[in-house]
Amino acid sequence: MDFEQIFKTPNPIIGVVHLLPLPSSPRWGGSLKAVIDRAEREAAALAAGGVDGIIVENFFDAPFTNSRVDPAVVSAMTSIVERLRGIVTIPIGVNVLRNDAHSSLAIATCVGAKFIRVNVLTGVMVTDQGIIEGRAHDLMRYRRELGSDVKIFADVLVKHAQPLGTPSLTLTVRETLERGLADGVILSGMATGMPPSLEDLELAKHAARNKPVLIGSGATWENISELMQAADGAIVSSSLKRHGNIEAPIDPIRVGQFVDAAHSSVDRDGAIAPSPSYKKVPS
Repeated sequence: MDFEQIFKTPNPIIGVVHLLPLPSSPRWGGSLKAVIDRAEREAAALAAGGVDGIIVENFFDAPFTNSRVDPAVVSAMTSIVERLRGIVTIPIGVNVLRNDAHSSLAIATCVGAKFIRVNVLTGVMVTDQGIIEGRAHDLMRYRRELGSDVKIFADVLVKHAQPLGTPSLTLTVRETLERGLADGVILSGMATGMPPSLEDLELAKHAARNKPVLIGSGATWENISELMQAADGAIVSSSLKRHGNIEAPIDPIRVGQFVDAAHSSVDRDGAIAPSPSYKKVPS
């Protein structure tokens, strides 16, 4: 199953469901029902607003581990993603933060989710969780062992992190796809809410050749038509929430506004329409 078969539309918009703190996390509130209820409302709001897919993240479990999460987190996310699949018909993905790709793949495979996001698939990044090393060799073998067709979208030079050394963006994209065997790459700004530059997206798109390049942060209804000139889709979170506040719930009005702006930049054949107010996005 390839990118277009998953989303059934060119240049998909993927909304994010940020789960409230889960069992074993520092801010766990003691009620899994409260977590599930909010996740269901968020997923329903995203789907009603017209997004093409959803990705579920344990975002409020911070501070994160740099390796495997507690089994309670895996159990909770499995239950939640399965519930959401009964509520919405659009494709669902999984991201177990900070970088538990094995758990993401296991959850997605078992409940029928379509894709996962992996922050560090290849290379070595210095993060606020410490040093994280990509383990593409383990993950790809695990996918084969599971007999899974879940797609793996990997960040390149992921936000909230710095690489060891000074790797070029072009080389990192190529190695993530050709040596790490990712099914697509994700390009973000330096931190949550910050977009990648249009120049970097263009470099990544050229290096990726026929594989998808997704915007991973900072997309808004004001800049999406510009950014989408060099991308194949976007993962969106902060700008879909009330007042753009990352802590707030999803705002259905903002979802619809964003989706309209994104879709207006793509014609029926999937080509990107020129932005009427084109200007470079700051690096």
